Amino acid sequence: MAIQVGDTIPNTVLTYAPYNPDHADVCSAPQPMNTHDAFKGKRVVLFAVPGAFTPTCSETHMPEYATRAAEIKAKNVDIVACVASNDPFVMDAWGKAHGVKDSVLMLSDANGEFGSAIGLVNDGTKMRMGPIRLARFAMIINDLKVEYLGVEPARGVTVSGAASVIAKL
Repeated sequence: MAIQVGDTIPNTVLTYAPYNPDHADVCSAPQPMNTHDAFKGKRVVLFAVPGAFTPTCSETHMPEYATRAAEIKAKNVDIVACVASNDPFVMDAWGKAHGVKDSVLMLSDANGEFGSAIGLVNDGTKMRMGPIRLARFAMIINDLKVEYLGVEPARGVTVSGAASVIAKL
């Protein structure tokens, strides 16, 4: 069963390559990030995409958040984060391609642990993308509790887009 509004997010480990302005052309060493440690006592907007550099993710989903991250943070949000099934190096490169710097935390769920724990994964084998891909969704998390959850019912970006999330803040 998928996570619901009011539920506590699972305590899992994601990875990320910390933003380093002195190394714009290379990725930093990936670091583990425990979801409970990182999000405890914080308000977080977390959006998930099936894959970095894919058409809808790169043309629509990420650009909305990249350009509106400051607006989101101005609404009492501590962290804006993107998570995908890609490895942390790909996530870092994708963030750099969109110029997010440190405005959006680029998280990797390469093993599908977080997505599986919240019940929001899809099987990508038919598209040659691997057995575990995150569904497209966005959530507002407040002190580990889900305040808003928008899971896309079909292709495209509607309930998980930045505008929809901002309207819920």
